[in-house]
Amino acid sequence: MNSTDQGFNPAFNMAVIKEVFNEALERVRTPTPMRLRDLIRQIRAARTAAEERGVINKECAYIRSTFREEDSVWRCRNIAKLLYIHMLGYPAHFGQLECLKLIASPRFTDKRIGYLGAMLLLDERQDVHLLITNCLKNDLNSSTQFVVGLALCTLGAIASPEMSRDLAGEVERLMKSPNAYVRKKAALCAFRIILKVPELMEIFLPATRSLLSEKNHGVLITGVSLVTEMCENSVDTLQHFKKIVPNLVRILKNLILAGYSPEHDVSGVSDPFLQVKILRLLRILGKNDIEASEAMNDILAQVATNTETTKNVGNTILYETVLSIMDIRSESGLRVLAINILGRFLLNNDKNIRYVALNTLLKTVHVDTSAVQRHRTTILECLKDPDVSIRRRALELSFALINGSNIKVMMKDLLTFLEKADPEFKEMASSKIVTAAEKYSPSIKWHLDTLLSVLVAAGNYVRDDVVSNVIQLMMAHPAQQSYMVSQLWMALESDNADRQPLTQVATWCIGEFGDMLLSADSVDQISESEVISVYHRLLTSPQNLPITKQYALTSLTKLSTRFQQPDTQKIQELIESFGTHVQMELQQRGVEYSQLFGKYSYLRSGLLERMPPLELQKSSSAAHNGTVSNEPEEEEPTSPPENQSNTNALLVLLGGDSIENDIVPTPVKPSLDSNQDLLDLLGGLDSGMDSIADKPLDFKLTNNASIQNNNNILSMINTTADYLADPVPVASQLKENTVYDKGGLRIDFSAEKAQDAPNTTIVNVKAYNTTTTDFTEFVFQAAVPKTFQLKLLPPSGTIISADGGTVTQILRVTTPNPAPIRMRVRVSYNCGGATITDQAEVNNIPVDGWQ
Repeated sequence: MNSTDQGFNPAFNMAVIKEVFNEALERVRTPTPMRLRDLIRQIRAARTAAEERGVINKECAYIRSTFREEDSVWRCRNIAKLLYIHMLGYPAHFGQLECLKLIASPRFTDKRIGYLGAMLLLDERQDVHLLITNCLKNDLNSSTQFVVGLALCTLGAIASPEMSRDLAGEVERLMKSPNAYVRKKAALCAFRIILKVPELMEIFLPATRSLLSEKNHGVLITGVSLVTEMCENSVDTLQHFKKIVPNLVRILKNLILAGYSPEHDVSGVSDPFLQVKILRLLRILGKNDIEASEAMNDILAQVATNTETTKNVGNTILYETVLSIMDIRSESGLRVLAINILGRFLLNNDKNIRYVALNTLLKTVHVDTSAVQRHRTTILECLKDPDVSIRRRALELSFALINGSNIKVMMKDLLTFLEKADPEFKEMASSKIVTAAEKYSPSIKWHLDTLLSVLVAAGNYVRDDVVSNVIQLMMAHPAQQSYMVSQLWMALESDNADRQPLTQVATWCIGEFGDMLLSADSVDQISESEVISVYHRLLTSPQNLPITKQYALTSLTKLSTRFQQPDTQKIQELIESFGTHVQMELQQRGVEYSQLFGKYSYLRSGLLERMPPLELQKSSSAAHNGTVSNEPEEEEPTSPPENQSNTNALLVLLGGDSIENDIVPTPVKPSLDSNQDLLDLLGGLDSGMDSIADKPLDFKLTNNASIQNNNNILSMINTTADYLADPVPVASQLKENTVYDKGGLRIDFSAEKAQDAPNTTIVNVKAYNTTTTDFTEFVFQAAVPKTFQLKLLPPSGTIISADGGTVTQILRVTTPNPAPIRMRVRVSYNCGGATITDQAEVNNIPVDGWQ
């Protein structure tokens, strides 16, 4: 070889030797940093958190010092260690600029670590994020596919809306690249860009359509994913891609009929990932589209019948097929096939597959109920599954399957489940059993037996309104009263003391129908002493709640008039023992009921007469869940309706005044007996009673829960005194003035000065319904300044009939001096299932009348 060749050029050899020597000298001068594996080993060897922090802080200090050197030869290694420190949760933001330096390096290993660091340490909220855009643009034009792939991955991970707009054109160009690897990466990047900036979707439409004709499965999967995202975000794009349904069907058919392909085979199934992606896209394209659905019916049937079910990948494809069949306009036979697949899933040993099957059946049960009914036995068997999630889904699905023809069979299994269920299931199960029984009950006797079974099985977990529901059903059906009292007595006599709702229902019904319990027709002869002994146990048991003892105390008082030969002395002693009870409500009842055995014993039989049958009504909440919510008279008073109890809402009536106001809710109107002896209880009434003794008073007992709940004797007497003490004007003789007229409800006021009080004005309120729909649950409320005194007497009713129906009410307003009256009023009523609440201001009401 010629000595003048470059390999033997002395000058060239000296230059190379000098460069190698300088590089070696630089490495000698620069301490060799710890390798990543050594750092991981030290961190794992730390015994305490403090020791671990010490190792990391020391290494971070060293990495910071090396970053200060512009030409650090160990930058790549240090960034790798810093990324590991970042993944442990320690701050590593100071390495962001160093990542950019690695990205700008021509070496692939540096770029790889730099881009990885950028994806982990950078986000679109950092200023450094803007500096990476130019680097990405340069690498997207690289001739090396792996460099382009790194740039596309990083762009998809950290792209901001601004960066997406700047580089969308580059990504669209790469989607048309002849390199399949680059096309796949570009499609994934386009997917992420569309998530960030949906309006850039149109740029990628032409290139996306061409991806679906690819033979490479990787490009096909990314293309289908991109089309799916576009169709889910744009209706126009969805219509555009409906034309590709035949192409998707052909691809799916080829996958099913293709032979063994080692490149794409997963447990004997050809590319299940691509099949699942295509099935999901077909579901989106075929929804509410008859033509597209018809085009894919055959292929869905082939997938459902030809897919291997012994492998989990096959079950995955079948599950996606079922979802597609139930979501498109498929044929009825195809839907039955899909539900049968889910039925086979229920028999699978894998809990996850059973759960997925139940969850899917729950979503599709309303599409084809008859097909799901065929698997009812298997579904009920799932109620015995040890997995709590499966039991919960099976329970929900079981209730969805209940109808009028299978109510008895289903309820038998559900009551068995309720009896053995965990406490977390009892409340939900009992509530839905009550609702189903209310909706599909074949007979009243069966309905009452079912409710009684719920009370026994669910214990204290039953819904609150079940108590009133059972009571009202019994009162509305006298033929079942004797039977139910006997059943309730047996339940009460057995060991069910811890079941508070059952005890409440039993004591109320025995107190009301105790004569039927002791009648000669009764199958089991029960003595009065036995009944009193059971009540003594209930009233003295520490397990019973105060509300339950209130039921029992009222019931025992009633039994003193139901028994033929009552042991009044024992009953009275038991009631009087509560006169000093620590619980105020029980103490009050003990004192008041004791009066009926002493001075006012002659009133006991009249006051404790059997209640008339109550009309079964459904409140707005009861209409939703299928239960009756009217409360019985002897049941413990409950909270007033929301529009009465919510004081914050009432304060709105005051308009933000700083002064206090009198907020007066609608009072309770009692039922007055015509017996004049009741007036002896009133004691020292005002002489005003004499002035109205000749006036006819029309006291009407309404069905309001608040009225029915009130069994407090003294409060009834006091309210009666208020009625008799208040002079009642004749509204028809006064001039009516409209103060509210909106939504078909008109309210007129007519006022006159009270004869017995110069500063008191009596306002007659009259509410009219001018619509063709009844107004129910009507409530009128008023608020006045604190210097005024306001008393609302009870309304004539809570239902304003359609086409001119009225409800009247009286207000007594007392002012400190003869000044105009001002107030704010609130109305609330139910019209056609919707609750309407409104308010208005009323001014210039003179004392002597309307001006």
